Amino acid sequence: MRKTVCVLALLVAASSVHAQPRPLTPNLTCNQARGLVLSRGQVVLGTGTHTYDRYVSDRRFCLRNEMIEPAFVPTRDTPQCPVGYTCREFELDFFGD
Repeated sequence: MRKTVCVLALLVAASSVHAQPRPLTPNLTCNQARGLVLSRGQVVLGTGTHTYDRYVSDRRFCLRNEMIEPAFVPTRDTPQCPVGYTCREFELDFFGD
């Protein structure tokens, strides 16, 4: 029984899904990065070694209390490629500061 449990544990560990690395925009062309966002609707893109964000193709991929904001990322051929949008919370200014 103990061997069976150990074998099953090893099989589960060996078959677990590994996280896929996120696409890095500096390695992509602007059209490739933009195409990823458009084809998937939403995607997390790495923009540098330790920086990343979630980019969306339109408002449908944001929460109700969020709005879209145009997003630009560095790509292999363009320093500021317009890939789509990011979702940001509404900022209401009640006091006019």
